[in-house]
Amino acid sequence: MLQKRIEDDIYILTIENGKDNSLLKEFYTEMREILNEVNNNPSPKGIILTGQGRFFSSGFNLPMFLSFKNPKEIADFFKTLEEPVLLDLFMCKKPVIAALNGHTVAGGMILAAACDYRLATPNPKVKYGMSEVKIGLPLAVCQGEIVRFAMANDKNYRDLVYFGKMMNVNDAKDVNIIDEIVEESELISRAKQLISLWIDNPGRAFMPIKFLMRRELGERLKTYVDELDWEESLKCFFWDDVRKTLEFVQASMSK
Repeated sequence: MLQKRIEDDIYILTIENGKDNSLLKEFYTEMREILNEVNNNPSPKGIILTGQGRFFSSGFNLPMFLSFKNPKEIADFFKTLEEPVLLDLFMCKKPVIAALNGHTVAGGMILAAACDYRLATPNPKVKYGMSEVKIGLPLAVCQGEIVRFAMANDKNYRDLVYFGKMMNVNDAKDVNIIDEIVEESELISRAKQLISLWIDNPGRAFMPIKFLMRRELGERLKTYVDELDWEESLKCFFWDDVRKTLEFVQASMSK
């Protein structure tokens, strides 16, 4: 699910799962272990998150949700795995750069939003956006607030999640989903350059600065995760029209 290598004392994590790099439970388990390692040791200096092939990530492997038998099982997944790991990624002590090699959609976009900075290539065919509303799925607490944090303003966030529109790289940069556009051949080297630029300052001043900037939202989200009635909020996964959409996606993937 996550292939990892170290270059220049930086973790390069590559999402690998089929053609679209969809996210399974294993992704979050592996990411939790890596974040614990990065946060609790002086090395490596940071993380670059990228994808294999034409996708960064399409987000959740939607047919996975068909395997859950009731709202409690889905609630347990979000409350104990997905949301805490997403929050840990958002609050990672060291720099995390999303090197978006290709299509970045739904949960893939949420993952990128949790990073400190998002690099993308000038490929005009690559799409960026949040398609959840068109599938009939809500955003979980950390998902929505982390994407909002990454956006330039609330109007852009509203348009992103209400319309479910896919954007090209220039439109994505205009609304602050993308921070910088670089040639594909320079994607990883630029990400490494930024991490070294930030973390190699005296006393690693980047780390307390980042913590101060994200602390308030991080603490608030932790409270939300602990207090939310997850089963009630996720009943929609079992609504007939939502299940039919998920079943259609599953059938399309099996062809």
